[in-house]
Amino acid sequence: MEGYEPLKQAQRVFRHLPHDPRCKLCRSPFAGIGGKVFGAMGRKPSRKNPNLCQSCFDRLPDGGIEIDVGVVFADVRASTAMAEGATASDFASVLNRFYATASDVLIQHDGLVDKLIGDEVMGLFVSGLPGTDHRRKAALAALDLATSVPDVPLGVAANAGIAFVGNVGSGAVRDFTALGDAVNVGARLQSHAAAGEVVLAADLYALVVADHPGARSETVKLRGRSEPVEVNVLRI
Repeated sequence: MEGYEPLKQAQRVFRHLPHDPRCKLCRSPFAGIGGKVFGAMGRKPSRKNPNLCQSCFDRLPDGGIEIDVGVVFADVRASTAMAEGATASDFASVLNRFYATASDVLIQHDGLVDKLIGDEVMGLFVSGLPGTDHRRKAALAALDLATSVPDVPLGVAANAGIAFVGNVGSGAVRDFTALGDAVNVGARLQSHAAAGEVVLAADLYALVVADHPGARSETVKLRGRSEPVEVNVLRI
């Protein structure tokens, strides 16, 4: 993200090739002759974010680095009751609509769609894509997510901190994701959010308070964690 020489070399080459749209990191073209050629070489749009190519994320080698990230979690509330009162196909249709809309919101804010887990979506924000504003974009994405599917009750949370980011797993089962306390805290804060609420870590809320005043302050004790977390809760 900052000075990685192979990436800088790729950018110098790809930026001269036609044509847009192209990967926001390596600048590899997605369209035209260049897109066809490099797409066949594994540089098609990534499933994590179509503004990035597969080589920049999906096909990275094992391992990673510790960097500052923003994480967003959104969960469908009362999904068990919802599933009980609907056919399996109708319930799947609701979740697919939630997945699609949530993915669009994360991508619009330059985030990565990290995981779709049952009735939950996890978004990841690293500075390589949105720039140094990745923390604020994570908070804004969380706020937008809360109102993205009006007829589906969502609980949303966002946190930020140092995490291990890279490809984890073994063999054929590998995934690009983030691991660490910052991610675990984000997941726990999401479980603290009631339907229609957004729980933001206090340092994230400070980045958006001018446009979203009126949040209540809380000190949250998280299960399995010794230190409490200062948060701000917004009712959307």
